[in-house]
Amino acid sequence: MALANQVRSLTGENTILSFHNVGYNHGGGPELLHDVSFSLQPGTLTFLIGPTGSGKSTVLRLCSGREKPSRGNIFALGLNVGESRVAELAALRKRIGAVFQDLLLVDHLSVFDNVALPLRLAGHSVSAYGKDIQELLSWAGLGEKAQERPAALSSGERQRLAIARALAGKPDLLLADEPFSGLDDEAGQRVSRLLLNIHRFGATVLIATRDRAAAARNNARELRLTAGCVSEAEAVA
Repeated sequence: MALANQVRSLTGENTILSFHNVGYNHGGGPELLHDVSFSLQPGTLTFLIGPTGSGKSTVLRLCSGREKPSRGNIFALGLNVGESRVAELAALRKRIGAVFQDLLLVDHLSVFDNVALPLRLAGHSVSAYGKDIQELLSWAGLGEKAQERPAALSSGERQRLAIARALAGKPDLLLADEPFSGLDDEAGQRVSRLLLNIHRFGATVLIATRDRAAAARNNARELRLTAGCVSEAEAVA
């Protein structure tokens, strides 16, 4: 299976994700996000830049329907997140790959089985996906680690494992929350190249990070999250 087929082509869809005057508060408390508006076009790479505690993770949870806006509208892959039923949100999440800071790797499963887990839970047999998963691991630089456990991997390898698992279901949108956190320069740049390659093969990628240098390295669009508001910046040269 070619890598181009691993990431679903998004040609023909006008907008993958859009926020329209979105506000968010948790449990009726103070509003954490204020009138957030932005959109992502098919096949684009975007960095959401902001300091720790600025609400970047909340934005990603809103993107995937794990949270609903307190006001305003979010459209993800054609679905109005705030007005959707539980079953519709579950179907949406199957089309979105997410790598959150805690990674959620399953320690007692091998590297191979961690990546294959979404397909296994969807009822697919290993005979149907085994070759594809091994190719995906090789592409992520983990081909020789397939039978290792996550605990035996370095921090950078664990991050790449989480990215590979997020791609196993061929998502339309990939969300990554602080994917460079805790990595040295070499490991961070390798993860950055991995995400850039995903984007080059047609995926829409949104990366939340404190690291503005990552956006500069990739000459990517940058959204800045400050005091609960998102502002647009020119692509970093």
